[in-house]
Amino acid sequence: MIAYLPLLAAFGCCLALLLPAVDDGADLVVTRVALSLFGDYVGEDGPRRQRQRDLMRAAHVAGTHRTYAAKTLLYAGVLGVAGSVIGVYAAAGLLSVLDVSEAALRGTLPASLGFVAGVTRLTELGLPKLFLLLTLASATLGAALAVGMYYGRWELLDQRAHARGAEIDATLPRTVAFMYALSRSGMPFPRVMDTLAENEAVYGEAATELSVAVRDMNAFGTDALTALQRTSRRTPSDDLADFAENLASVLGTGQPISTFLSDQYELYQEEAESKQQQYLELLSTFAEAYVTALVAGPLFFITILVVIGLVLEDTLPLLRVVVYLGVPLATFGFVVYVDSVTQGIGGTETVDLSEAIEDESGMSDTASAQADGNPQPDGGVAGGSPSADRWAASRERLRAYDRIRTLRRWAASPVESVLGAPRTVFLLSVPLAVVVLLVTAFPITLGPPTEMVAQVETPIVAATVVVLASYAVVYEAHKRRVRRIESAVPDFLDRLASVNEAGTSVVGSVRRVADSNLEALTDDLQRTRRDIDWGADVGTALRRLERRVRSPMTSRAVALITNAMRASGDVGPVLRIAADESRATWSLRRERRQVMLTYLIVIYISFLVFLGIIASLSVSFIPAIEEAAIPGAGAGTSASDLPGAPSGPGGITDGLGDINTTAYEQLFFHAAAIQAVCSGLVAGQLGEGSVRDGVKHVVALLLLTLATFLVIDLV
Repeated sequence: MIAYLPLLAAFGCCLALLLPAVDDGADLVVTRVALSLFGDYVGEDGPRRQRQRDLMRAAHVAGTHRTYAAKTLLYAGVLGVAGSVIGVYAAAGLLSVLDVSEAALRGTLPASLGFVAGVTRLTELGLPKLFLLLTLASATLGAALAVGMYYGRWELLDQRAHARGAEIDATLPRTVAFMYALSRSGMPFPRVMDTLAENEAVYGEAATELSVAVRDMNAFGTDALTALQRTSRRTPSDDLADFAENLASVLGTGQPISTFLSDQYELYQEEAESKQQQYLELLSTFAEAYVTALVAGPLFFITILVVIGLVLEDTLPLLRVVVYLGVPLATFGFVVYVDSVTQGIGGTETVDLSEAIEDESGMSDTASAQADGNPQPDGGVAGGSPSADRWAASRERLRAYDRIRTLRRWAASPVESVLGAPRTVFLLSVPLAVVVLLVTAFPITLGPPTEMVAQVETPIVAATVVVLASYAVVYEAHKRRVRRIESAVPDFLDRLASVNEAGTSVVGSVRRVADSNLEALTDDLQRTRRDIDWGADVGTALRRLERRVRSPMTSRAVALITNAMRASGDVGPVLRIAADESRATWSLRRERRQVMLTYLIVIYISFLVFLGIIASLSVSFIPAIEEAAIPGAGAGTSASDLPGAPSGPGGITDGLGDINTTAYEQLFFHAAAIQAVCSGLVAGQLGEGSVRDGVKHVVALLLLTLATFLVIDLV
């Protein structure tokens, strides 16, 4: 046991590096150790330090460069030492495994691999050479882990910066539209920037990047020109850098901000259309490449290997590598590559609204109570002097109220809560499916591996279909509801602008529009009108509408309306801008779905061809081969044993009695199921922009697979 203590210590050090990610106390300890060891070294000025600082700013990483760089060196050093220890034990384990005779190993291996038996001579090395071997193994693994950790952490920042740049480019047009609309309403530019920073959760990464300039101006007294110029140097987005630089120039020359923002808004609308065309061309290319390389290619390869395996020589090991490793890994790489290349081009929604619509007022219940002058955590009241502990019970009730807020929401509206949380449905359905699988598929009759797998493969696929179907139903129901509502948002804004431009107040405009037919948005607007009739102000009523709908487009519209009302009662022009932006976004999405529908059909047809060929092999080819090998006599009789058949080696059916045709048929089923999952996920990503949208396609293709093999079994 003592001999393994260094190995356990090495693994303990590796696991200790994971603690800062889950525990703040451990992170503080690691940070202090890192700064005490490497703080002075990484604090020295130099070109590398400046590049790393710029990278951290582009990636929007919290913390200082000194802390991040010191922790990077600490992680690299710990992994280097731990890797060196693990390398010694790995080399010793290899020598222990090789402690067999060369003759025995050579007799076990095929003749073509006999040269591998020469590695057993490593155990005959003397002490000096053995020491050099262990030192080499230790240094190699330790250095690889240390260098990989050091450059990996900085490369991770580079990837995050690239991803943020793509998100900024995708959300910049709507951010500029928001700024243009507010400036058109008469709001001063500093207030426009403050309002944008307040709504960064709604408008995404572009607003988040500009909010850094707002914090520079508000917290440090930096002038607007300097703050915007810093933003242009810091941001990973070339588009935002140009916009911030041009905006700073306009502010410096005193030109009208609204005119500049109007020109930028029209420019980004045109660029959005051109990027949409580029995006659709990319998706078309990727769809054709996927069908050719990862559907038709594996099918052709599998067919060739099956023919060779059934006629000449067993190819099951190679087929298993192709089916179980080649196709899934190639599909995973394809999905990752497509996501990295097309990120931010298609205008997909990635805005997190959980913070923006936490409740009606955008604050938690406790924060709202504190803002109204109720007890503060320090025992005092807002705007008053600290008091005694007479508020302790009230504070505790508020904390308990906050802790069970999520449970209350689930209990108050369970259906809406389920529709809004597809992941929860998935997490609940997986254990249930596992329990049902254990009850229905077990006990398993012991026997050859092929027979044991055959007893559970169909129940596993069926359970997978049930789990994915439950997720897909909830996810699609929520998505279709949001899509129907968002399709009515441009009309809602247009009608609201028309009524307001006719001279009606905002309150009257909302009441008038709520009486019209806006399809999926009508019921929620009527509830908004009732809120106003019962005494709520328009801002509160619209924020309640935003909370009910939970749609990115609706959240942007509500944020724009409520903020424009603070500047002026004439919000008609502002609403026109919002309606145009919403209609343009909706048109781009609809065009994408229509164009990609063709390639979605191609993927389905390709999979059906895949199933058809596999069915032909199972129904026609394999039985014909078996009949040629077993012409009505014993199982081991081959075609060469028939009267008049040519004798001697070289017959096409020689050795067929040794081929396990059942294993090939089973592999066909597994290949079809794996291809169904891969094709479905790719179809969702190419057709609708996310692999989550492909879950419904996976369910459909798995059902086709089950139905096809059920028919094959009946035949």
